[in-house]
Amino acid sequence: MTRLLLVAVLVAGAVLVAWSVQRRRPVPSRTPVFHVPNSVDRTLFDRPDAPWLVAVFTSSSCDTCAAMIEKARPLASDAVAVQELEARADKAMHERYSIDAVPLVLLVDLSGAVRAHFFGPTSASDLWAALATLREAPD
Repeated sequence: MTRLLLVAVLVAGAVLVAWSVQRRRPVPSRTPVFHVPNSVDRTLFDRPDAPWLVAVFTSSSCDTCAAMIEKARPLASDAVAVQELEARADKAMHERYSIDAVPLVLLVDLSGAVRAHFFGPTSASDLWAALATLREAPD
């Protein structure tokens, strides 16, 4: 009887330890992770000599994308090239840079380094402020 009680206590202890360890495991993140390139080949984009590029990756089936390109277009100037890259029309560019979610806006310097990016709907003021900050920052 003592052995049976000892086995029961050991089993209960093992179950308690297993339950405790199970509770401490981190819950996997369900937040989707999308690819953002670190750099791009500026020669593949419009106006590769412009100091800045605003590349807007879009899809014709995306309502938010249309709004994002409209917010980005006013940024165009002598110093800033703005280019829309639509998923069907610019399929090769989407594939080359593994773009798996749109809208994606990249703020790219002259060397091709992606200095900032925005996924999804973004306010015009956030987009404009980010570019202004980057343009004013010392190299």
